[in-house]
Amino acid sequence: MTNSSFLTMNHIEKSFSGVPVLKDVSLHVAEGEIHALLGENGAGKSTLMNILGGIHRSEKGSIFMSGQEVKITDPRTAQQYGISFIHQELNVVSDLKVYENIFLGTELCNKFGFLEVEEMCKQTSAITAQLGVTINPKEYVRNLDASYKQLVEISRALLHNAKLIIMDEPTSALAEHEVEQYFILMKKLKASGVSIIYISHKLNEIKQICDRYTVLRDGEVVGTGLIQEDNLNTITKLMVGKPIIEDRYMHTHELGPVILEVENLTSDGLFTDVNFKVRKGEIHGFTGLAGDGRTELFESIFGYRKKYTGNIKVNQKKLKIDHPKKALNARIGFVPKDRKETAIIKDLSVLHNMSLASISHFEKYGFINNQLEEAQFETYKQQLNIKVHDPDITIDKLSGGNQQKVMIAKWLEVDTDILIFDNPTQGIDVGAKREIYQHIVALAKKGKGIIILSSEASEILKISHSIHVMAQGKIVAQLKAEKTSEAQIMRYATGSYGEGVTSDQS
Repeated sequence: MTNSSFLTMNHIEKSFSGVPVLKDVSLHVAEGEIHALLGENGAGKSTLMNILGGIHRSEKGSIFMSGQEVKITDPRTAQQYGISFIHQELNVVSDLKVYENIFLGTELCNKFGFLEVEEMCKQTSAITAQLGVTINPKEYVRNLDASYKQLVEISRALLHNAKLIIMDEPTSALAEHEVEQYFILMKKLKASGVSIIYISHKLNEIKQICDRYTVLRDGEVVGTGLIQEDNLNTITKLMVGKPIIEDRYMHTHELGPVILEVENLTSDGLFTDVNFKVRKGEIHGFTGLAGDGRTELFESIFGYRKKYTGNIKVNQKKLKIDHPKKALNARIGFVPKDRKETAIIKDLSVLHNMSLASISHFEKYGFINNQLEEAQFETYKQQLNIKVHDPDITIDKLSGGNQQKVMIAKWLEVDTDILIFDNPTQGIDVGAKREIYQHIVALAKKGKGIIILSSEASEILKISHSIHVMAQGKIVAQLKAEKTSEAQIMRYATGSYGEGVTSDQS
């Protein structure tokens, strides 16, 4: 890292609907530096970066690059100044091919005006190879896993030879081995003089990859410093205003009878011979590497996917669940991991996104009781610390973490007996994570059967009674949380323990 100034944002201010979001915020990033921008959801990080990326305009303040003041009026202008933005929410076009997404708006043509498809495919393969993966450039993006869709976005930024790359939660959909490869790439970019602004709630990643940090809280800068000189507890306290203790949750409540039983569930090419039981009040964690089949397994149990063999029993009653409505009738709820594509309806208000699956709770004589709906939302707003000044705004105006909290509120209002959370804290800050863990444990104490799917073994260890490690569509280990470790889980996930199911249910 050099000491020369590359980016300076001075005294930035921004309001929405009269509500201040950024208050006299300044940010300094050196050339060839990886700078962490930290803060809770709603602290103003995304708004500040949207100003730098040309999506929003500040009301006050100035931006300097290499000592020269610049006016960034739109995303194209930002790109001309060498700024690329990798957004938290996937920004790919599912109905286009991989190479078409990467070259979208910058297509290569020959002198006759025809697209140079093979050259674009060649360059696409070269870029993805830098990330350590092999993707068919002519594959449609809709057929890719979420982790590979994220890599398409990263590749698109690399294509433009950016001088400054803003990375907003870029590893949220990546498996651990992909994160390691991604960090290698970031270090190469840094060595070449590229500056990176890195937004993440994963403080262990921040400690591993970043040079300096700036912390925002409630739209103001509350701290800045060198990563290696400050410990994570100090940084966490700056983010949330108080220290956060990260311990395993101790489960002292009694478990009830088996509420969900899965027998020999199989879907060709996705998962094979899956067996497990969930009791009332029990929290089951499922983890593994990307492509392990856990999401597809529970999408089948919820009725998103119809083609499977084997048995699903709810309260000892065998059911054929081939539609989400049947899952709801069986009192099964599902909080999906991909908010943008499968959870939120971006053109609906925050309020209506919360109540959509439980509208009958607020209906009387064919009319919606708006006051009751608003009062219930206010309850969840307080419980989950949802940061929104007006629940009638469209949900796409919220940060990703706050969108996720609204989706959790949606399924809490449905009040099912079995609740499946797929990466429930993806894109959520450290303080809010603890709040959500506490809420999940409270649901278990009420007798709910809880299933947590997560790529983070540490998260599974924190709140689960039992842990199921999956690899290549199979459960390869069934473990008690208090008797295992993160390293042990990863050895099963990577296959270094060999084949065969290990069970420790004693």
